[in-house]
Amino acid sequence: MKRRQFLGSAGAGALLTGGVLSGCGKQDSQTGSAAAGSQQSFNWKMVTTWQKNFPGLGTAANLLAKLVGEMSAGRLTIKVYGANELVPPLEIFDAVSSGTAEMGHTSAYYWKGKIPEAQFFSTVPFGMTAQEMNAWLYYGGGMELWREVYAPHGLIPVVAGNSGVQMGGWFNKEINDVEDLQGLKMRIPGLGGEILKRAGGTPVGMPGTEIFTSMESGVIDATEWVGPWNDMAKALYRVAKYYYYPGWHEPGTSMECMINQAAFETLPADLQSIVMTACKAVNLDMLSEFTARNNEALKTLVNEHNVELREFPRAVLDRLRAITNEVVEELARENELAGRVYQSYRQFQQQVVAWHDISERAYLNVRGG
Repeated sequence: MKRRQFLGSAGAGALLTGGVLSGCGKQDSQTGSAAAGSQQSFNWKMVTTWQKNFPGLGTAANLLAKLVGEMSAGRLTIKVYGANELVPPLEIFDAVSSGTAEMGHTSAYYWKGKIPEAQFFSTVPFGMTAQEMNAWLYYGGGMELWREVYAPHGLIPVVAGNSGVQMGGWFNKEINDVEDLQGLKMRIPGLGGEILKRAGGTPVGMPGTEIFTSMESGVIDATEWVGPWNDMAKALYRVAKYYYYPGWHEPGTSMECMINQAAFETLPADLQSIVMTACKAVNLDMLSEFTARNNEALKTLVNEHNVELREFPRAVLDRLRAITNEVVEELARENELAGRVYQSYRQFQQQVVAWHDISERAYLNVRGG
């Protein structure tokens, strides 16, 4: 599938604005960092949580590597490894931190066992949308906090993709009330999993590579993945009957490019800028492509594969929202840094909701079909 190239000289310059580079890889002539304009070449490895070439997620990692290679005229080449090709999908944090690979492409909620507050930089149930997350990260202090969270691990995080609002998931039984969540074994990561647990369900953690067989064999009763485009690529319509919305648990999931800090600091300034610019380009590209592809995929799922589209009952969503408030506030009390991240996230969400109530939401309510 051909991808658009949109980084001409004007576009590249525009992408460098917005503070994405602030605080990242500052140059100090006394540290021994390579001088800007050096013709030295670098060969990096990127490990990912996704299957190689998987639509949207896997191809975003490929695009990132491609853009860096082209913009650097081959001075920085990145070889992409899919899940399990170099390391298991949920071990890439340690792989990049230790220097086994210089980069990783994934989402921060997979590291909740190591860094609970990392989940704020992925997605929060009933939280901010993709547009709102980008605004917080780029202009609301989110990226500075994210870098502070990862700094002890020798990592530089950069946002590099967003799925937009996801679907609620695939179920083999109807969800008509809160009682239907009791005992439900569901693959659901991050904060969403803890919320399901408190609602009476059983969250099951597993990488995307194991979802289909687990549903097919009955190891799990339900699963969320992403949305129509990615879910159809996994053929989840073959192992589940009901497709629920909205994706209360993932309203705008950010993907991350984590970079080994020591490796990044060996790059000359122009290559550092190229890496950051490419991440920002991929962030825009992924959200745009998901929005476009999900439209057609949903029609195919419903019209050709006879998927039954269902909306979660209001009572179920109300109960999940109430639990969310409890879980997120508990997370904020994990440590001092988690409290600061939560305060920043929550304050920005309140501000942006006030604006979107009279802009985005108001417009959508009157737009019609």
